[in-house]
Amino acid sequence: MTAGSRGDVAPYTGLGHGLSRAGHEVTLVTHARFEPLVAGAKVRFHPLPVDPRAELESSRGRGLHRSATGVGKLVRVVAMARALVGRMTDDLVAAARSSDLLLLSASVGPLGHTIAEGLSLPYLDVPLQPLAPTREFGPPMLGVRSLGAMGNRIAGHGVSLAVEQVFAGALPAVRDRLGLPRVSTAAAWRARERQGRPVLHGFSPLVVPRPDDWRPGLSVTGYWWPYDGEPQLPSPLRDFLDAGPAPVYVGLGSATVPEPGRLSSCIVRALRRAGLRGVIQRGWAGLEVCGDDMLTIDEVPHSALFPRVAAVVHHAGAGTTAAGLRAGVPAVPVPIQFDEGFWSARLVALGVAPRTLPLRRLTPDTLATALMRATRDPVFARRAETLGARIREEDGVAPVLAAVDRWGG
Repeated sequence: MTAGSRGDVAPYTGLGHGLSRAGHEVTLVTHARFEPLVAGAKVRFHPLPVDPRAELESSRGRGLHRSATGVGKLVRVVAMARALVGRMTDDLVAAARSSDLLLLSASVGPLGHTIAEGLSLPYLDVPLQPLAPTREFGPPMLGVRSLGAMGNRIAGHGVSLAVEQVFAGALPAVRDRLGLPRVSTAAAWRARERQGRPVLHGFSPLVVPRPDDWRPGLSVTGYWWPYDGEPQLPSPLRDFLDAGPAPVYVGLGSATVPEPGRLSSCIVRALRRAGLRGVIQRGWAGLEVCGDDMLTIDEVPHSALFPRVAAVVHHAGAGTTAAGLRAGVPAVPVPIQFDEGFWSARLVALGVAPRTLPLRRLTPDTLATALMRATRDPVFARRAETLGARIREEDGVAPVLAAVDRWGG
């Protein structure tokens, strides 16, 4: 069960495919618009009614861009999610009734925990980000650098309680429906913490090592790669790639931006100043470019495209960050909101990106300078290639399979 953007869904198609190959019957429960992602993955699909793209493009969704800080954006997204979560409850309960075990992303966690309790189902949390409080770094969802050991832990607990508040309005009705006594949001959260249940995180320990102060049961498995089957690139893209030097990929995934035309122009000017060709993914941001040295594309498998580019410029969402690392190519992260600042900082710390360029401070000059460093300094390419080779050796599905066999038996 998961909700959110494409990056909150695609990794679970790969995880589900791996569990299916091991003999389990798997159903992906998420927004109806993502049903094509499971094609060929041997995974069933149960749709949820909310369309995340439509919500982001609504006046309420566009309001996220009016907040300049991580805290401000979190406050707005909590309010936005609170208004939507009730619309998904019926389908989540219906899907759970025909299941033996629930795998829960962080985006549906508190609601999934309640449903599992009410139906007496075992469950496992399988988040894509390191959400448990730790002294070692600040909460990824705030996109801030370290607040100091004590500040990091306090802020981490604060974000956890804020996430619980997303579901506070919907949970009483669900508990009544399932015959559970009502409890406060804070009490439910504390009770789960005392249980010490396993949480399996879908990212590489080479990218974010497991914090030393995490409790037992919190593990880092390695990435779950989106199921691509035998990925193919469309012929116009193949022809463009073959027609000259490796281009730079630019894409913001499921992020939206306030002025797509202005940003598209900025990207083209930066690429040309750096003497680079560009493949620009339209995405939910609506980027659009033209010219013999530029190509606009729609969604294509990152696993097929990224190994053929010189660098990737992206919003540093968890999924796109992982895809670039897997391909072993340098990055220029352009974070927009939430955990993107956290992943951007990791890319710089790992030595595979020259710097972070937040969208609000992006100019043709700053992007061109970063691109020239990323593509002309061989240190970035060597580090990215070495790290990518190690990440590709990991098997992130195996620990989840072992936990499913243990907890779902």
